[in-house]
Amino acid sequence: MREIIFDTETTGFDPQNGDRMVEIGCIEMIDRIETGQSFHCYYNPQRPMPKAAENVHGLSDVFLSDKKLFADGAEELLDFLGDAKLVAHNAQFDFNFLNAELLLCGYQEISRFRMVDTLAIAKSKHPGAKLSLDALCSRYGIDRSHRVKHGALLDAELLTQLYIELTGGRQIGLGLAEDTARDNIAADLQSISQPVERKIFIEAREHLASAEELARHKKFIEGIEDALWTKV
Repeated sequence: MREIIFDTETTGFDPQNGDRMVEIGCIEMIDRIETGQSFHCYYNPQRPMPKAAENVHGLSDVFLSDKKLFADGAEELLDFLGDAKLVAHNAQFDFNFLNAELLLCGYQEISRFRMVDTLAIAKSKHPGAKLSLDALCSRYGIDRSHRVKHGALLDAELLTQLYIELTGGRQIGLGLAEDTARDNIAADLQSISQPVERKIFIEAREHLASAEELARHKKFIEGIEDALWTKV
């Protein structure tokens, strides 16, 4: 199964108010193993960057001024995404911006049936706990010491590790506890309707010694000198 773990950086919180996506980072996984393939791009938002947003991700007007427009790179991004499931933390936010950008340049929205939200998974596993990416990385022992500011590709890399931990850990990829792990994933990711693979076990066949084998065994026993069972 192919999945894309992704994150975005934006000029604000709401594309309906004119905010734009300025960065996207994507990591490819197949059967829960990172393939080493990724997609990363900055975009010129064609609007000023609010200081509050710049303080979060560090992307200034000057830095973004020579970057491509989303419309100029949309096809390349869509080719990378393909028809994979799309995993994000607080995925509704990222989907809102991604789909808003696609609509602005004449593309269809990406179906939300493809959306997997790690925030929703974390809420079901850790009700009442802090559920930010930073907090969950600390809970699961994921090293984020190199994360000074938010960055789409860096956060996608951290989220890839977190997603694996939230859905059963590395042993699933190694084929350990296969049936139980698959059942847990199916329950956690309600948006994925994948059949749960079951192993088919062949019933044990009856095995009886042949008459020839029994005769050889009896002869062997009788040939043992001073056997212990003759002294009882």
